[in-house]
Amino acid sequence: MTAASRSDSIGGDTRVTDGPADKVRRLVLAMAPEPPAELADEHRLVEDLGFDSLRLMELTVVLERAFALPRYRPEELVGVRRVDAVIALVSGTLAAAEKVGEVNG
Repeated sequence: MTAASRSDSIGGDTRVTDGPADKVRRLVLAMAPEPPAELADEHRLVEDLGFDSLRLMELTVVLERAFALPRYRPEELVGVRRVDAVIALVSGTLAAAEKVGEVNG
């Protein structure tokens, strides 16, 4: 079992640790203009964490670089308003890239 697939149970909360979701959470929290004491997947990027349009663009670039993702098109980012949506976007992009790699590899 790799570190990326290892799961820990803390207070009844079982989640994969050191995987893409945790990395996304760390990056969002680090870049949030108004970081909360504890980040929740339900936090809204603008209303709860204080992101503005420029900071959202910066977050996009940081995520693209951190995960070696292709550049997102603006239409792919529409509707990404909460932390869980950011996680879903990155996870979905990684899964699609992995699938293409399997087909081409």
